[in-house]
Amino acid sequence: MAEVESFTLDHTAVKAPYVRLITVEEGAKGDKISNFDLRLVQPNENAIPTAGLHTIEHMLAGYLRDHVDGVIDCSPFGCRTGFHLIMWGEHDTVEVAKALKASLNDILNASWEDVQGTDIKSCGNYRDHSLFSAQEWCEKILAEGISSDPFERKVVE
Repeated sequence: MAEVESFTLDHTAVKAPYVRLITVEEGAKGDKISNFDLRLVQPNENAIPTAGLHTIEHMLAGYLRDHVDGVIDCSPFGCRTGFHLIMWGEHDTVEVAKALKASLNDILNASWEDVQGTDIKSCGNYRDHSLFSAQEWCEKILAEGISSDPFERKVVE
């Protein structure tokens, strides 16, 4: 079985919340894709409840695209501590951390009408959402500050 980089990370050594560049992959024609670890809570110490995480996922899908170019996908980790962010090209962790911070602020200031994809036709589990939980977690994450480094607290402004 191929070794997965994320499973080689020492989850006891990181200091969340942070943005970490996992890899930059280059395709056969030279196109580059970056994969980021957007870690919102400390692994093995906390996990965002599924309804709140689900709502954050739906909102990051739009808000990240408003704040940074090249977003392909933003998907939650099964452990519920953060997200993978896949982007075209090469990006700096500070740039991505600033976009994440702006997006979490957008969520904090949103209303239910701002949440995309919350009906039976547009979501595979439309009943499992909580804007209240999403906003509580965004407030906590923003209060802690988002670091551009996973091992040393370098909080972005």
